[in-house]
Formats: sequence, structure tokens, C-alpha cells
Amino acid sequence: MAVGIKDVAKVAQVSPATVSRVLAGRAVDPAMRERVMAAVKSTGYRPNLAARRLRSRHTNTIGLIVADIRNPFFTAVSRAIEDIAYSRGLRVILCNTDEDPEREAMYLQLMQEERVTGVVLAPSRAGSESAGRFSTDFPMVLIDRAVPGASRDCVVLDNEAMAAGLVTHLHEQGHVRIAGLFGALSATGVQRRIGFEHAAAALGVDSQALSVPHGVGEAEKAVAAVMSGPCPPTALLASNGVMLMAVLRALHALGLSVPDDVALAGFDKEDWMEFVGGGLTVIEQPVEEIGRAAMSMLFERIDHPDAAARRVVLAGRLVARASSSPPHMARTKIQETNP
Repeated sequence: MAVGIKDVAKVAQVSPATVSRVLAGRAVDPAMRERVMAAVKSTGYRPNLAARRLRSRHTNTIGLIVADIRNPFFTAVSRAIEDIAYSRGLRVILCNTDEDPEREAMYLQLMQEERVTGVVLAPSRAGSESAGRFSTDFPMVLIDRAVPGASRDCVVLDNEAMAAGLVTHLHEQGHVRIAGLFGALSATGVQRRIGFEHAAAALGVDSQALSVPHGVGEAEKAVAAVMSGPCPPTALLASNGVMLMAVLRALHALGLSVPDDVALAGFDKEDWMEFVGGGLTVIEQPVEEIGRAAMSMLFERIDHPDAAARRVVLAGRLVARASSSPPHMARTKIQETNP
């Protein structure tokens, strides 16, 4: 026979109403929630989702839409959000837009049709320029990128300040020729470019800010071009983890190493970065804090739909390693590349 809510309530020694509240993701005593979820597991209870949709305007499902799941930042944030959702008895639908506003619109429509409880969205650059796109019936929190003119809660990094901090660090290490690579299709990349340019101008750094279209191949071409010039930079800055990998591939193809031939710094902290060039210098983004803040704001928005929109701005942490070492007096490999 099929297991019902009453069976779960009997095993957990709570009322059926309490079981319903837990399964709906509502606030209950943590110890009681743990008992109910243990009973759900032991009894093998499976909710009748079709019946639930008929009874309610929403399901116990959260939509998570990210701009590029290949980006380590979005991978880490997705994990943090999923962990929090699971602890609240909520399921997650994960969608990847690949920076395409049409796909973004399609997934937002999907969330509407699925009657999700709420959505956490990292908008595409094109989407972040159009506030009207986000007129939805469900609660929504934006992460990574704010949307000018859209009355939506958001959690963002202080991108301009963090990029400026990297430039300052490289300058303090003795670098006066610095090139930065920034995603042309990302609002985050644009903000980091602004911070890079302002800091470089203030410090008197000979800088090049390169906007790179979406794609690793374009980033590799940009690195090859800038390093093959008559006066190549002594340091490179990459605006995200995917770009960092592209820079390393391009330098390897040129026969150049980090930091002996050129220094390198960027954003996002991953385990593999500890083993490149004595460790890559990066801005570590507070991914778990971003996930917690986004979910907290989403739950508050569900409970208080008419409250004023809030904006939370978080700071990253500079992790300085050997890749941003001072420039060497002789760059023999670069000189050989540029006779």
C-alpha cells in the first residue's frame, strides 16, 4: 500500500499538519524537521506532486538559473544553494542559460509553468540590461549581477573594488605594465574592467583592458596577441576562473611560464590553482555566503512579498600566491618570442 502523510506522522510522532509544514518548506523546529525527514526516508514516502499542484499555486521547488555552469563560481554557488534548499525540504531545478537571453526567458517561463516557490537567478548580460524581462509572479533573488531598474532583491560582489585591489597588489609587487582580460558578455566582467581601469589610471600603470567575447578560444587569441606585441605586459589579470584557464593555455602555447615570464592574477579560488606557478593569486569570492544570503532573502521575500527590495554587496578576499611575484629583470623567452 502507498505510504501517506499520516504514516510519516505516526513514525515521527508528530501531527500530519506538522509533516505537511516540513514538506512545504515552512519554518518549524529544526529537531522536529529532522525527525520528520528521517521518517520520510524510513517509510519511503513520496508526495503526490500532481495532486499538490492542483491544491496549491506553488510547489516545494526552487528554480536556480545560472549564466554559465562551466564557470567555477556558478558551480560553487549552485552547490551552496542546493545544500540549503535540501536542508529545508526543497528541491532545486537547475538551468544554464549560457549567457543567452532567449534561453533565460524560456527558463523563466518554465519556472512559471512549474509553479516554483521561488527563483534564484544569475542574469545574462543582455538580460541584466532589461528590467522588464523580470516581471514574474514568483519571488526572485538575483545573484552576481544586479538589474538596473528592476525592483528585485540581489546579492552581488563589489566587483570594481575587488578588481582594483588586484591591480593595486600587482603594482605593489613592482608591475607597471598590466593587461586585463574581461568577459564582453558579462555585466560582472564590465564592472571588473571599470575597477581595473580606474585603479590603473590612479596608480600610473601602463595598462591594456581587453574585452573578450564569450568563449575560451577568443581569450587565448587575445593573450597571444598582447604577449606578442613589442612591449608585452609583465602581469596579466583574468576576470574569472574560465578566463584564467584560457590564459594559462595561451601562455603554454607561447612557451611562457608563470611567474618566471609573466605574472598572473584573477578571480575564483579552486583547488587546482594551488599547483600552478607556485599557486595562483586570486580574489576568493564568498560563494557560501552568497548562497546563504540569496536563500535567506528568497525565504523572506516568500513570507513578505510586498517588502522593499534589498541589495546585499559582499567583499571577496585576496589570496596572494607566487604567481604575482615581482617582474624578473630578464624575460628571455619573451625576448625570443619578440625579436
